[in-house]
Amino acid sequence: MSTGNGVSAREPAQADSLSHLPVFRIRHLGKTYGSGAIEVRALRDVDLDVARGEFIVLLGASGSGKSTLLNILGGLDTASDGQVYFGDQDLSAADEAQLTAYRRRHVGFVFQFYNLIPSLTVFENVALVTDIAEHPMPVAEAVAMVGLAARSGHFPAQLSGGEQQRVAIARAIVKRPDVLLCDEPTGALDYATGKLVLEVIERINRELGTTAIVITHNAAIAGMADRVVRLGDGRIQGIEVNARKLTPAELAW
Repeated sequence: MSTGNGVSAREPAQADSLSHLPVFRIRHLGKTYGSGAIEVRALRDVDLDVARGEFIVLLGASGSGKSTLLNILGGLDTASDGQVYFGDQDLSAADEAQLTAYRRRHVGFVFQFYNLIPSLTVFENVALVTDIAEHPMPVAEAVAMVGLAARSGHFPAQLSGGEQQRVAIARAIVKRPDVLLCDEPTGALDYATGKLVLEVIERINRELGTTAIVITHNAAIAGMADRVVRLGDGRIQGIEVNARKLTPAELAW
């Protein structure tokens, strides 16, 4: 179903009867790797609510716990203690089959490296995801949203790094996820190209209402968020609310 501006609206079957709840509720979350003398505490007693449609930047140095937190929210990893709720679903109590279903239905991932299939075109790389989606948007629409309609028939090797990252974003959003989780999406890109990628993420958050959580070590990117969550030593060190969100064009680093 399409709105008047060409952006897909959510299908009625995806209407969320739990919209009064935060998309994520995190309580006393902890994650430990290893045991004994080699035990590593990646997260410690993390509490956080994430509102639906919010744009959050997770900021912190390497080893601060950002990726561990994102992986738990995305169902790629599990907590050692505490709870994580997606709406009313307790992800911390979910088994692997339930986490797989959760990832397929609700989560879009964007990583620093694009993970495109070299032998497939832009259109085909994005179309792959529609096989596991309940109510995907038309592939051509997802490709157009990231500004690559004219490159739809090209292969990854024929694209720049920024264009490949935008294909990865189209692949993440074509299934209409509730949340878009981005781990250093501009980390491998130059300044100008990184801004183009951030513009795409901002547009998806604003026009589709998709909750966006972006990991970065680049403090300048924090200006485009609703809230900035600073992590250090596995803990939330502070949360800042931006009185005015910057557009990607206004960012400088």
